Amino acid sequence: MAAPREVEVRLPFEGRWLVQNSPARRVPSHGVDVFAERYAIDFVAVDDRRRTAAVRDWRTLLATEPPERFTGFGRPVLAPCAGTVADVHDGEPDHAGRRSQLALPPYALGQAGRLRQGLDAVAGNRMTIALPGGGFVALAHLQRGSVQVRAGEDVAEGQAVARCGNSGNSTEPHLHVQAMDAADARAAQGLPLVFRSYLEQARGAREQVVRERGIPGEGAVVEPLPGRWSSAGE
Repeated sequence: MAAPREVEVRLPFEGRWLVQNSPARRVPSHGVDVFAERYAIDFVAVDDRRRTAAVRDWRTLLATEPPERFTGFGRPVLAPCAGTVADVHDGEPDHAGRRSQLALPPYALGQAGRLRQGLDAVAGNRMTIALPGGGFVALAHLQRGSVQVRAGEDVAEGQAVARCGNSGNSTEPHLHVQAMDAADARAAQGLPLVFRSYLEQARGAREQVVRERGIPGEGAVVEPLPGRWSSAGE
C-alpha cells in the first residue's frame, strides 16, 4: 500500500511555541486513531523562558486556573495554507487550565464521556481549510467567539483566522493542527503534515536550527523564520 501523501503547511502562528504530541515521536501521535488524529500535532505558546504561564500560585498546585493566565490564550492563529474554509464550529466554552496533578484525574475520568459526545466535545471550536490541490487542514481548541471566517470563504496563507483557546478536550490553551483526506474528521483519514521555514530548538539544546522543511520534534520550541510568510498573508 502506498504511503499517504504529505500536506505541506506553515506554522499557524507567530512567536515561540512548544511542540507536544509530535508525530516525529510516535504514530498515532495522540495515542489514538480517531477523528483523523493519526498525524496531528499540538503547539503550546511559551515565553522566552519556555513557560506556558508566567504566574504560579496555590491554584497551580492544588486547583484549576483561569485560561487567561496562560501565554497562549487569545494569541492570534494564522491560516497555515491558502485555501477555502470548508467547515467552522464555534460556541464551545473555554475551560479552566489544569497544571495541578490534583486537578488532572477528575478531568481524565471524563475522557470517555467526551468521546461519546463526539467531535464538538473533543475538538472544541475549530475550522477546516480545503487545500486547492486536495486535502484538508484543521485547527482545533480555538477561543470561543474568535473565529473570523465563514465556510466558503477563501483565506490567504498567514491570514489571521482565529485565536488560541482552551475549548474541547484540552487541559491548557493550545493549538491542535491536523491534515486529513476529507472535511469531516468523523469520516476522514489523517494525512502526514510537514512544516516549512521555521526555527527549531530541540529539548535541551542551546541553539536554534533552521528547518526549511520538516516535522518538529517532541518537546522542541519552534517559531516561523522571520519574513518567510507569503506576501498575501502580511
